[in-house]
Amino acid sequence: MTSVVTAPDVSFVIAAYNAEETLESAIDSALSQVDVSLEVIVVDDCSSDGTRELALRCRDRDDRVKLIVQPANGGPAAARNAGFDAATGRWIAVLDADDTIHPQRLKRMIARAETMDARIVVDNIDVVPLEGGQPTAMFSRADLETRKVLDLADFIQSNIIFGSTFNFGYMKPIFRRDFLNEHGLRFDENLRIGEDYILLASAIASGGICAIEPEAGYVYHLRHGSISRVLKPEHLTAMLAGDEKFLKRFSLEPRATSAQRRRTQSIREAASFLTLVDEIKKRSFGGILKTAIDNPRALKHLRMPIAVRMRRFARAAGVS
Repeated sequence: MTSVVTAPDVSFVIAAYNAEETLESAIDSALSQVDVSLEVIVVDDCSSDGTRELALRCRDRDDRVKLIVQPANGGPAAARNAGFDAATGRWIAVLDADDTIHPQRLKRMIARAETMDARIVVDNIDVVPLEGGQPTAMFSRADLETRKVLDLADFIQSNIIFGSTFNFGYMKPIFRRDFLNEHGLRFDENLRIGEDYILLASAIASGGICAIEPEAGYVYHLRHGSISRVLKPEHLTAMLAGDEKFLKRFSLEPRATSAQRRRTQSIREAASFLTLVDEIKKRSFGGILKTAIDNPRALKHLRMPIAVRMRRFARAAGVS
């Protein structure tokens, strides 16, 4: 008799680039999920360290681990898309190569989805400090319990640069694979920053209910290497282009349209702010004056110490 191969509940997709120090912990945390069947797809994005060899060793000891080797380095969006295309699970979950997840995470999230007939689920995040120690939840559990569903307007509003609200863009959603395929949803490979935001916004705009699981299941590890990432003007230009494509594809209801207008303005202000900081560093009076005339609102951000403002800027843009 021919045996029937049953699709796993979850496909974990891990994009890995020079991640040999952290990858095994990420893989092990995925394999340790309870009460769900799974596969772990590691996509090596042309690493120059021992990432690929480590993934092969993990595959040898557990056949639930798969390895895809990218032909050229294309960035995290392209690597994740390769993993999405290879996935066979009912659900797809993205796991960063330097993070981990709690054992009950996917069991809780799938149960939440089934209760609410959702095609997308997000959950709270435990943040481990740089020095290690006890994690702290990123969001108020009480607030998430009250919300129950993440709608598009609130999601866009939380992704306004220099905003005062929590950024829901840090949340790591899981998606029904058939929903993604039905709507042709993948990461925008032109984006190196903000690709997570566009995918989740597009999924919600496609009509998917996004349920919220208030318990923290994803563990975000602060690391010196990631904090040193620099947000550059070209990243903001790409974010504006990504948003423009998003708006051409989807019609937004009034609340979301208003939030999107504020987000667009905030990105433009942020670009001017970066230019202003650069001109100040160069002591270019002409450059400072031109930037102030082109976007006078950028000046207001100088009222706060630049180091503090830059940290807020990075958090709002999803740079950790």
